[in-house]
Amino acid sequence: RPDLAAALRELRGQYEDLAARNLQAADDWYRARCARLHERAARSQEAVRASRREAGECRRQLQARLAEMESLRGAHQSLERQLQELEERHNAEAASLQDTIGQLEDDLRNTKNEMARHLREYQDLLNVKMALDIEIAAYRKLLEGEETLFSMGNTSLSEPNPLSNPTYSFQPKAFSSST
Repeated sequence: RPDLAAALRELRGQYEDLAARNLQAADDWYRARCARLHERAARSQEAVRASRREAGECRRQLQARLAEMESLRGAHQSLERQLQELEERHNAEAASLQDTIGQLEDDLRNTKNEMARHLREYQDLLNVKMALDIEIAAYRKLLEGEETLFSMGNTSLSEPNPLSNPTYSFQPKAFSSST
């Protein structure tokens, strides 16, 4: 029996050593595992913080881009309105200029017609003037002929005058003008 009690004590001591070692190993494993988990959690937490910072930065950039896009959309609409107003103004000015061109063409046509009428009147007057010049020249010749006849008649009344009974075939024309 004493051997058995000593053997049991010895076994108990071995089991207690083994349990203490196992407990120490489990405690070491638990602490290492916790340390790794804490380290992994710290890294994950840092990654989450970095992701949150990045998400916040992206959110700020998105808001800035949205505000810029709204500003550009407003500027685009304003430019579209200005373009439409300019087109309307240009079309109105073009229509006005077309009306002015039409009026000027009518005025030019009227002026040409009036110039043609004046030219015809001038031509008629020129024809009348030329006819009057011819008639005046004929009357001058008649007067010169009578003066020579008269001056010859004073010198010798008894001489027969070949031009004493001249027959003139000149008949003055009556001209009518359009004026």
